[in-house]
Amino acid sequence: MKKKLIDVYRNISRVLFIIIGALLSSIALETFLIPNNMIDGGIVGISIMVSHITKIPLGVFTFALNVPFFILGYKQIGKTFTLCTLFAVFCLSMGVSFFTPFREVTHDVFLAAIFGGIIQGLGVGLIIRNGGSLDGTEIVAIILDKRISFSIGEIVMFFNLFILGISGFMFGWDRAMYSLIAYFIAFKVIDIVVEGLDESKAVTIVSSEYQEISEAIMARLGRGLTLLDGKGAYKGIPTSVLYVVVSRLEVAKLKSIVYNFDQSALITVSSVEVAGKKYKKKAIH
Repeated sequence: MKKKLIDVYRNISRVLFIIIGALLSSIALETFLIPNNMIDGGIVGISIMVSHITKIPLGVFTFALNVPFFILGYKQIGKTFTLCTLFAVFCLSMGVSFFTPFREVTHDVFLAAIFGGIIQGLGVGLIIRNGGSLDGTEIVAIILDKRISFSIGEIVMFFNLFILGISGFMFGWDRAMYSLIAYFIAFKVIDIVVEGLDESKAVTIVSSEYQEISEAIMARLGRGLTLLDGKGAYKGIPTSVLYVVVSRLEVAKLKSIVYNFDQSALITVSSVEVAGKKYKKKAIH
């Protein structure tokens, strides 16, 4: 019974955050970007240009042009992701229609690019974080990623640069460059929303001074560590490997602690998502 209640709560919160994300994206498009002849990337960007030419409402194209990708995504990626994306795009289509009368908050194109990018990033980030997407090109990128050597991010970037390039012929190259600024800002904000400000980093340390280093990390950072047994492949000498998860703001301090004991220590750092019982810092007195 408790598990069912938790599932219901998660589904309700997912729907609410997707709605909020779609509304934020609608505000970014209709009150900042579109009135200043800037576009977003992907299918939304194509929809903006087609809507500009035909004078047909943006919401119609935003939904209609994404439908083929929904069908493709349902067969290739999965039901949950496709349904969340379909719902998000539906909310976006309704949102851009609602906010059209409130157009143009600022005539300053640079301010419009900055704030439009921030709000767009917040909206898209919330949707991605809750299992959906606002763009059919991401579905294509996920599918192509299994067949070609380019990453999902590189494929999406190629699509968007192509679309932004086309917008230069339609709205002028200065507006295309402002669109690129807005896109870059949105991209960075999406990372912050999805990963969080306190992004976790997994750090692996290989050093003969592992005992002193582990004690210093626990004392100065308050982090617990895991000690792994290893052996050098070349000489076959047994060694110990330290594994610790810290916030990205603590990485520089961690390196300083390690190199204070061993200048030749090997340190590798990678981004990780900490699930389940979150690691906690111990109190430092």
